[in-house]
Amino acid sequence: MQTLAIALGALVGYLIAYHTYGRWLSRKIFQLDAQATVPSIELNDDRDYVPTSKSVLFGHHFTSIAGTGPIVGPAIAVMWGWLPALLWVLIGSVLVGAVHDFGSLVVSMRSRGQTVGDVAGRVLNTRVRLLFLLILFMALTIVLAIFGLVIAAVFKQYPASIFPCVIQIPIAVGIGVWLHRKGVHLLIPSIFALTVMYGTVIVGNDGVLGQLNATMASWSVITWVFILLAYSYVASVLPVWTLLQPRDYINSLQLISALGLVVVGLCAAALFGGAPLETGGERVPLEIVAPAVRANPPGAPVLIPFLFITIACGACSGFHCLVSSGTSSKQIKCETDAQFVGYGSMLTEGFLAVIVILACVAGLGLGATESVGGGEVVTGESAYMARYASWDDAKGLGAKIGAFVDGSANFLEAMSIPAGVAVALMGVLVASFAGTTLDTACRLQRYVIQELAGTFVGDGGRRVKDRGAGEGAAAAGSSLNPFVWLTNKHGATIFAVLLAAIIAALPAPGSAWSWEAAGKGGLILWPLFGATNQLLAGLAFLVISFFLWRRNVPVWFIVIPMLFMLAMPAWAMWWQLGDWLAPAPLADGSPAPRNWVVIVIGAATLALESWMAVEAFLLWPRVKGVLEERLPPLSGTVGREPVAAGGGPNC
Repeated sequence: MQTLAIALGALVGYLIAYHTYGRWLSRKIFQLDAQATVPSIELNDDRDYVPTSKSVLFGHHFTSIAGTGPIVGPAIAVMWGWLPALLWVLIGSVLVGAVHDFGSLVVSMRSRGQTVGDVAGRVLNTRVRLLFLLILFMALTIVLAIFGLVIAAVFKQYPASIFPCVIQIPIAVGIGVWLHRKGVHLLIPSIFALTVMYGTVIVGNDGVLGQLNATMASWSVITWVFILLAYSYVASVLPVWTLLQPRDYINSLQLISALGLVVVGLCAAALFGGAPLETGGERVPLEIVAPAVRANPPGAPVLIPFLFITIACGACSGFHCLVSSGTSSKQIKCETDAQFVGYGSMLTEGFLAVIVILACVAGLGLGATESVGGGEVVTGESAYMARYASWDDAKGLGAKIGAFVDGSANFLEAMSIPAGVAVALMGVLVASFAGTTLDTACRLQRYVIQELAGTFVGDGGRRVKDRGAGEGAAAAGSSLNPFVWLTNKHGATIFAVLLAAIIAALPAPGSAWSWEAAGKGGLILWPLFGATNQLLAGLAFLVISFFLWRRNVPVWFIVIPMLFMLAMPAWAMWWQLGDWLAPAPLADGSPAPRNWVVIVIGAATLALESWMAVEAFLLWPRVKGVLEERLPPLSGTVGREPVAAGGGPNC
């Protein structure tokens, strides 16, 4: 019953946090106003700036920030025991992550939808803006280069998940066009989409669909990477209502319903036990089989600071500030929706991370195939140790995803759901999360490239349609300027996709190039992502702090997590630099080669963070109560009239 108590306690705790701390932030700190004009109304272009109902926007935001992060991170962090992972998820999501996401959304929303990097240039200075955008660019490049590999690996590991993920795309386009043109209610298309998706999951291992899935699973990694990046290009340049919004909304329904099934299955397993391992056998009792704290697992880095780098999504992740300020702030149609979208989505992700932890430390104990040896099915502590005996056993992508999928599938099997269907449902959940992160990251990278390019086309890109992420740059600078084409949505997206494709096309570190080995080049830069991503969260907190400080709003609740999220990633990056400069010898005793690309970029990242910290420290005493320079008037207008008192129709 301990497992069930943790799950229900987390759910109740998150509901209380939303209606207390979240409400305090909404009303007292950010002072959300239903009468305020938001960017989606002021700059409505029916492409990027589109007023969107909060339920649809919640779906986009939640699926975009979640990705595989709240699955992969907690699934490996339980190597240090279940208690440290659980505490960081519960405390971090409420007091750190949700504040970070909510604050980034509000700051961008009140800056015409600019990314948090562009906002940094106004609330701090232009040097910080450039440094911030460069860090954003690097982080998103790593995401685009690696997530094609992640999705391909999931497809190969769980072939039954392929067709359900692919069929989402035409369904999403159909629903998007239908909703946009007809304005119908979401209920009917939602039921239709869920029915089709779950239908393809159930029959995905049989007949023609089974053969199709098997064929697509046999495709090489680089083939999938190119297909997924091409899809990301299309998703990035299309209006958000065509594909991005409806696909993310469909995914959110599928993911939340799947999460609901897992919770119900957890309850069934807690009350009645897991499914019998043999026909007619006894049910396996549900209990936590991992140690509460395991300070020194073989081969693992030290618990502190690496716990806070390993678990990002689910507690606090810098990538979330990109989603909040890159896409969601351009679609929110009423300021008061920001609490539900920004704070609520992070708490939902935190709850998902709690379920992942319980699946890996309790669900796995209901029965798992031993990864080493003869493939014997083991239960209890033996099942946990089969996956977490050492850091090397648990750190591979397949091992991390497999621990969650097997553990959560055991919960579903406790409700008598067939094992094949249970595993397929969880495989689709993982692949769908990864897919939404990929296409959202591509659109975010487009915005960042446009903002960076706008810096070099004259007037800081302000004349580029006066919309945070510029467009139509011919009016902003000379057509001979090589950066002009990067301010166009197609040019910026092509650059983002080609760069990611070139990096991904490289073989894995230490491997010779071949068509079968290609597609794993993102692994070269992947060691940088954890610390860089968390440093990004600290820098986003820095921007939020300055935004509030200039308005005489209390900032202690921002400054404390800001300092924490600057210190822990910097500590981890410094530790990693030592390991990269003196790598462990190879198996034959010969010296291991140094990855100088990672070493140079890691050192540069630390230098950039230090530079920004010094700039902020010197500026802090001089700006309290001093508002930053206002955004210039929109082209041909001085802005739209505010919504009439009492709230507009969009609220």
